[in-house]
Amino acid sequence: MLYYLFDYLDRMFNFPGAGVFHYISFRAAMALIFSLIISLIFGKRIIEFIRKKQIGETIRELGLEGQTQKSGTPTMGGLIIIAAIIIPTLLFAKIHNVYIILMLISTLWLGGIGFLDDYIKVFKKDKEGLKGKFKVLGQVGIGLIVGSVLYFHPDVVIKERIESTSSELGNISSMAEKKIHAPKYAATPTKTLKTTIPFMKNNELDYGKWISWACDDCLKYGWIIFIPIVILIVTAVSNGANITDGIDGLAAGTSAIIGAVLGILAYVSGNTVFADYLNIMYIPNSGELVVFIAAFIGGCIGFLWYNAYPAQVFMGDTGSLAIGGIIAVYAIAIRKELLIPILCGVFVVENLSVILQVYYFKYQKHKHGIEYAREHRLLKMAPLHHHYQKSGFHESKIVMRFFIVGIALAALTVITLKLR
Repeated sequence: MLYYLFDYLDRMFNFPGAGVFHYISFRAAMALIFSLIISLIFGKRIIEFIRKKQIGETIRELGLEGQTQKSGTPTMGGLIIIAAIIIPTLLFAKIHNVYIILMLISTLWLGGIGFLDDYIKVFKKDKEGLKGKFKVLGQVGIGLIVGSVLYFHPDVVIKERIESTSSELGNISSMAEKKIHAPKYAATPTKTLKTTIPFMKNNELDYGKWISWACDDCLKYGWIIFIPIVILIVTAVSNGANITDGIDGLAAGTSAIIGAVLGILAYVSGNTVFADYLNIMYIPNSGELVVFIAAFIGGCIGFLWYNAYPAQVFMGDTGSLAIGGIIAVYAIAIRKELLIPILCGVFVVENLSVILQVYYFKYQKHKHGIEYAREHRLLKMAPLHHHYQKSGFHESKIVMRFFIVGIALAALTVITLKLR
């Protein structure tokens, strides 16, 4: 909203300093600052309100050190993160941008599902919360919306790279000049389902071609492949964040690291100079997403002020489902979803640890019986962070080491832009 106000002041009255709002970098910095202020100042008030309403977490007895002390800790703290994302985005982003609208809808949708789950747990005293099938239905619903918008909306386009002809290159003397002048982008945007493949030189995959073999004009039915893939990614990543949110600060801190990398990827993809230099697809209007992700990073870091060990508040499913969904939708929007297994490696491993634990237990039970299966589990406890807790590591040390792994994966993700 402030963008439109200062844009008007700049155009109509040449208001001093108003033009700075045209710079994405400035608005992203302001979104980050405001997000931190909201989460730090208003977060405390939200926590006090939650505590007065006795909205406390019911901790299951898992035999973990320090577990009983956490019982009654305020939950639904994800409301802090959501507020710290939504308010700065509305203030500093271009609200008419299709990507911003999509991110706001995704945040509220998945935050709403998580809130409903937490509400049932806390107020209805039902430890199971929202039934799993309804959670999945909600995730499928937002995946369907995201996939449909990204496929059908006319503003979701890319500009194809075109190489200069040999005659044009012949007129350029030095190799340095060739590097600067040779690559160009088509004047007309293209509606396509292309996405980035990491570690490959000509690194673009077109989902539409997976179905083009069926008939001559089947390329236009690429949504049959694309939308289910979007649903799968959104469901998997949001559940991965939900599973990772098991010890103080882990999900919020890991998500902030992931958000920083997504911001870099969005910035270079929405800037012709950097997209040209890095030989990646240029996505018009996607640079505006940097403002959103700056608010996301600020919200996660600000929430850590209260969620770091020992936690004063838990984000609950209100926060974990929202941040996981945000990461998934954002990555798909900037066509970097195939980087998720690397960038979100912590989420992936946490998810896999649960899946492997369940299937290994079932296998052992079928082969040797229930008692043997209980004594010979793959992990001492799933997800993985609980395994390390059972192994005697303090949760603050586990969180810090997971952060280190997350930073290493983030660095690897960034260098894939040139490592081809």
